[in-house]
Amino acid sequence: MEASAPELPMEVAHGLPMISVVEDSFCVTYPTEITVNKKYRGFFLNQRYEVLDLNGNLLLQVDGSSLDVRKKRVMRDATGSLILTMRQKIKVVTLRHRWVVYRGGMSEEKDVIFGVERSHPLDMKPRLEVFMATNINEHISSFQLVGSHIDKSCKVYKGDTMIAEVIDVYPRSNFSKWTESFRVKLNAGVDFAFIVALLVILTVNDYI
Repeated sequence: MEASAPELPMEVAHGLPMISVVEDSFCVTYPTEITVNKKYRGFFLNQRYEVLDLNGNLLLQVDGSSLDVRKKRVMRDATGSLILTMRQKIKVVTLRHRWVVYRGGMSEEKDVIFGVERSHPLDMKPRLEVFMATNINEHISSFQLVGSHIDKSCKVYKGDTMIAEVIDVYPRSNFSKWTESFRVKLNAGVDFAFIVALLVILTVNDYI
């Protein structure tokens, strides 16, 4: 069953601050949960993520090949319309992995929504630092994803406020590279397409 992004009620639109990164229409109307199912398909180990609401309705789908050198991932809505494209780059100076997320199927600088960079490997708590396209100096990140998917602990922060968290993973005891599901808790007003993009980037970094 297909479902479009939820509409914002007046109390969220005018009362609580929205955290809209990809698009306002992807901001949830109240604290809620989504489920992300990940599995591999076919000879080329194509990854497919399916994002479902509490009723099992399809919200988003993300595809990409494990054999793609740049680890490109493409996000579409439930109808198949292209939302964003994620590509990995390596900063030559530091050799640190960096992802750039573009609107739609674009790949030009003017279409960048945000960039994601992994923290230094020696940091006690691994994290992803998120820099918006307008943040040109990149000294202070706008969002942080703290934790590791392999360690079953992932929390997304804006400043000191946690806005989303992975709360359950299946299988619980031993992760499988071939099939996996995890539940994500979202605060009201949070852009779930943005959160899913971060989790996809995290899982790709952890596993491949």
